[in-house]
Amino acid sequence: MGFGIYLGQLEQLGQLEILILFCMELLKKISEDLKAAMKSGDHFTLGVLRMVNSALQNKKIEKGKDAILSDEDTLQVLVKEAKKRKESVAAFENGGRPELAENEKKELAVIEAYLPKQMSREEVAKEVERILSGVADKSKFGLVMKEVMKELKGKADAGMITELIKEKLG
Repeated sequence: MGFGIYLGQLEQLGQLEILILFCMELLKKISEDLKAAMKSGDHFTLGVLRMVNSALQNKKIEKGKDAILSDEDTLQVLVKEAKKRKESVAAFENGGRPELAENEKKELAVIEAYLPKQMSREEVAKEVERILSGVADKSKFGLVMKEVMKELKGKADAGMITELIKEKLG
């Protein structure tokens, strides 16, 4: 079944097929880019996308036998992979290995192409302020962090969010 489907055909499909159609755009793009990298001979991008694809398959196995990864699941895996690369860059730079750090930065750039644009510090500060105004008990950091992450997960760096919340709560 292809993705070019008409509204009239949706009535004939079960709920599972409809879920598959609408939740696989990010997976589809990664798969298409993987094929394009193979065809073009871009070995670096191909290697990175294969690592991402492997992480996605591991997530699918983790979810269960007939599990289908949603865009949210895919995004979660991509954020995790990007975080690994950022940590590696810092470790290699601290260890005096700039050539390895540069390679990790290139991998990070490939992965970040699939992530939504990250919010600036000012935008995050405004959102944190807005969300804090709606939270009744501001004394508990964990509860505040949970509320903020509901809305900003994947859109901003969690470390920056934590820092801003701590500043606001004093």
